[in-house]
Amino acid sequence: MRLLLKTTIAVVVGASLWGSTALFYPMSDSFGSDFTPPKNKPTSFHLSNFYSDSEEFEYLEKQINRFIHRENIVGASVAIAKDGQLLYAKGFGYADKESHDLVQPYNLFRVASVSKLITAIGVMKLYEAGQLSLDDKVFGLNGILNDTIYLNYKDKRVEDITVRHLLEHSGGWTTRWGDQMFMPTTIAKKLNKSLPINESDIIQFVLDKRLHFTPGQSSYYSNLGFMILGQVIAKVSGLDYEKYIQTNVLYPLGIYDMQIGGSHRNERAESEVIYYEPDLTFFVDDYTGTGEQVLRTYGGNDMHTLGAAGGWIASTTDLMKLMLSIDGFNTFPNMLNRESIHIMTTPSNPGYSPLGWRRITSNSWVRTGTLAGTSALLVRRDDGISYVFLTNTGNWKGPALASDITRVMENGIKKIKDWPEYNLFEMDHTWASNRKRPQVIY
Repeated sequence: MRLLLKTTIAVVVGASLWGSTALFYPMSDSFGSDFTPPKNKPTSFHLSNFYSDSEEFEYLEKQINRFIHRENIVGASVAIAKDGQLLYAKGFGYADKESHDLVQPYNLFRVASVSKLITAIGVMKLYEAGQLSLDDKVFGLNGILNDTIYLNYKDKRVEDITVRHLLEHSGGWTTRWGDQMFMPTTIAKKLNKSLPINESDIIQFVLDKRLHFTPGQSSYYSNLGFMILGQVIAKVSGLDYEKYIQTNVLYPLGIYDMQIGGSHRNERAESEVIYYEPDLTFFVDDYTGTGEQVLRTYGGNDMHTLGAAGGWIASTTDLMKLMLSIDGFNTFPNMLNRESIHIMTTPSNPGYSPLGWRRITSNSWVRTGTLAGTSALLVRRDDGISYVFLTNTGNWKGPALASDITRVMENGIKKIKDWPEYNLFEMDHTWASNRKRPQVIY
């Protein structure tokens, strides 16, 4: 087999193939809050497309290439794992169309609402550490966010909002008058302040209005609720939200590249792709209030305030590590215990959202994400197969594009009869150099 030879060569050559300083930092199996990241932050391991050039995946690749051509997608990245082993990681199309840079598995993409899963994991880490309860109140004198600026609320029912309500989108808000995370000009005018606004401004704005429904009595998808959860994590942990997630969730997995993304093109992270919109698109006001007309992909949205709800950037391989660490199987070291995983995947009421995940079915757990210039899909199947699909191109189908991606992936995976026996994670020395027996969760 072609890839068997390549894998053998890669193991012999070792770290020099990636040029990543992360290769000599071991992955932690403890996942404790006292984990200390390296002083000089390394990068995550960097596989190239070369290592997934295998005949087993030829049919799948044909389907993906047809799909991205049909949907006018400039670039995409795909990772597939089975039984805790990374078996496929490959890029398609361009990370930067103008310079003809091809997508590689290590390229970073905006992951939009996949960020909500990341935030939910952070909340569950605090829950396991005994630092908060899911039934803790968020607002009011006895709430977590009891700062003076949040005590002047119009609707007393906000005192009943719990951490669980925010996680399951039952906090009491809808988008009847617009999504609160995408109306900075309206909020700035209401608060009589200049753009840009921040998370605290948005929270004060919504607290000055009545809730749309009583907390816990319905479930309505809310970006706002997860932004507030980011503030909860910061308040409880005493750390900046992004830093808490990196230190307690990502670094112990050997994931060093994931971060909150920038809003403008000149704020791109190292290895981050360029984002593209459909040809017939429109311009919007820059969120900073400069008055400049910009594309939504670069300046139309404030990625920092979206943060906990939709601001993260990541590679497919890093997202795969993260997903495997909470998949409930015993084939990969588990970050959360079985109780936490059960809580996250078991809605409290019929029709309510699971915690962090978008959808739980009889045979899969699904998390989708859509934002101008990107679409993201994570799927964990009950048969041990998981996959991640990221794009750098907007599509007028919006969230519906995830259904098309799912069909492409499921049809392609169905044709794979002989799965490879290697594990691409073994080529990452952050994983392989200090690997222990996977932790068993009870």
